[in-house]
Amino acid sequence: MGLATALTLLWLGMSGIYEPVVLSLGVISIAITVILATRLGLKDRETSPYHRIIPFLLYTPYLIVEILKANLTVIKAILKPDMDIQPTMVKVKTTCRSDLAKVIFANSITLTPGTVTLRVDDDSMLVHGLYEADAQPEAFEEMDRRSSLAGDGRPSKGKGATK
Repeated sequence: MGLATALTLLWLGMSGIYEPVVLSLGVISIAITVILATRLGLKDRETSPYHRIIPFLLYTPYLIVEILKANLTVIKAILKPDMDIQPTMVKVKTTCRSDLAKVIFANSITLTPGTVTLRVDDDSMLVHGLYEADAQPEAFEEMDRRSSLAGDGRPSKGKGATK
């Protein structure tokens, strides 16, 4: 149902023509696409994550605040006359179960200035941080919990990172 709704909204938004012939062609195209996706086994909860729209929209303001805070830290580092950065690599344990939640978590880390996700494994990620003090194990726990809620639909319960 989510795939059909998304395709309908996309069709209506992009076509801009609401004549009966065009609308009927849109309905036929959407029906064929949904039937094929279902028969090919391409339609599941992870590839059609429309049931996660509300949790993801709730995650977005948190991520924006984290990006702004990290930007301020990086701006301070750039404007200082001396380079007092202490780069570090951290192995971050994640409790995200689905690939979608792991991608949300890894991309959130990378979107936050001063950190980059270098590798994603089954239950951990290798992260490069600009400041060792900011890349402590507890620094990633809240983002891991919120990413899990946005991607998996439930918050994580475990520890977020180890050095």
